[in-house]
This record gives sequence, C-alpha cells and structure tokens, in this order.
Amino acid sequence: MEQEELAFEIAGDAGVVGVPVAIAAGPTVRLRLLIGYLGTDFHGLAPQPGLRTVVGQLGDALAKIVGLAEAPHFGMSGRTDAGVHGWGQVLHVDIPIPRKGLNVVRMAKSLNSMLGTEIAVRELDVVPRDFHARYTAKSRSYRYTIVNRPLPDPFLTRTAWHVPEPLDVRMLRLACDPFLGEHDFTSFCRAPIVSEGESPRSLIRLITFADWVELGEGILRFDITGQSFCQQMVRSIVAMMVEIGRGRRTAGDVIPMLLSKDRTYAPRVAPAHGLCLWEVGY
Repeated sequence: MEQEELAFEIAGDAGVVGVPVAIAAGPTVRLRLLIGYLGTDFHGLAPQPGLRTVVGQLGDALAKIVGLAEAPHFGMSGRTDAGVHGWGQVLHVDIPIPRKGLNVVRMAKSLNSMLGTEIAVRELDVVPRDFHARYTAKSRSYRYTIVNRPLPDPFLTRTAWHVPEPLDVRMLRLACDPFLGEHDFTSFCRAPIVSEGESPRSLIRLITFADWVELGEGILRFDITGQSFCQQMVRSIVAMMVEIGRGRRTAGDVIPMLLSKDRTYAPRVAPAHGLCLWEVGY
C-alpha cells in the first residue's frame, strides 16, 4: 500500500493510482542516488535492451513508484562492466515535481523493497539542477580483493579473485609507484569505440593513490584513486601487479609498458568479480 500511495503522490494530476504520467510533462526535480550492488548476475551497470542490468532494474522500479510510462534516464558517475560490483556508485535522475511534495525517505524504502538484496539505495536526496553524477565528480576510488592462499574461500567466491600461488606483497606495493601521476594508459585500457569522423579519445589519466593492504588470512586488497578510469584499466593494472607479485615481471617493466602505448604488451585483465567501485568524490 505504501508504494501505491507514493505513486499517487508523485504522479500528481494523473488522478488515479498507477496511471502513468509522461516523463517530460511539467517541471522536474533532480535526485541523487548513492547505490551499492552485487554485480555477479548483472550485465553491467548501464541499461541494455533485453539484458538484466543494475540501472535497468532500478529504472523499472522507479518508473512504477513514480507512475512514469517508461524508465527515466539516469546519469552515472562511471559505468561498470558485467560482474563488477559497486558500493559507492552515484546516479542522478530527473522526475516530475509532485504537487503534494516528495518524501525521499519513503521513496528510498519503496525502491529497496522492490529491488531485493542485489541492489541497495543507500542515500536518496534532492540536488541542484547543475549536479551531474559524472561531470561533477572529482575522483573515483576502486577496490580489488584477492584471496591469496592454496584453497579458495567459498564465502568470497563472488567478490574476490582466488590466486593460489604465493604473492610477494612487498613487490605488489613497489609496483604501485610507477602508476602514480599522469600517464597515457593505452597499454592498460580497452580501446574505445570511435565512430567514423570522430577523433581518437585520450586515454591519459591521473592516478593520485594506489596501495595494497593485507587483511589477514591471505586476503589482499588493492585500493586505487584517480580522476577517472578508462574501460578495464583497474583490472589490467591488477593483472600486471599479480604478475609482478608472482615474480614473472618486475616493477621496472611498468614504465616501458606505459610508454609503449601497446595493449598487446599488458597481461590479461583480472577477473571482473574481484573489482568494486568503492567511492566517488565530489
């Protein structure tokens, strides 16, 4: 009943509970959502026709609550690939301004009740119209988790990469230094799709922090912060560091690889399920 009452409240002059209102009808209000999600069974964050995605599920739920004819468009602080998780993902969305007022607490509760346990709306509030989840953001922080012991941990199998060979943590930390600062990360990024007539996109990125933390019992966590990241960049960096931790490469190999701007020199990307978008700074 709470969802129905809220839908009526937001729909305003629709007049009847459940009657959709057009997305573009009347003035709108901009909402900011802070969400967490387990990406295992999603085909990424952004909506894709015919595929189950995080924003696809969220948009369908919001449309039902607000009484929209179709899912609204969300701005995203950064896309995550299939299988990647999020704890600090930020979105923004515009919805029609309700005549009877907007109760964001009730809306958040309704969304969470509809989304189940794979997606959590951690915060929901009204923001100025010039707020943009992507372009207003100043930094992004990611975490990558590794279980480094002979046997896997069944309870972490969806959120951590099991690497049975011993990793030298001292070498992992040493490997962080060459990535700090501003570099062209072409060697560590999936080549962006460029339409005919478009200029190639810059893959120069600024990394301000990178470090490994030992959490005990063979669990290692990699934290990295930068202004922005290109596709598969963090997973490529982790894969390179694991090679260094195994003794197959050295930290001295990183700079030549960056300067080469050749994707074929980098190792394969680390598995998606170990990666989590942890925080977005504004």
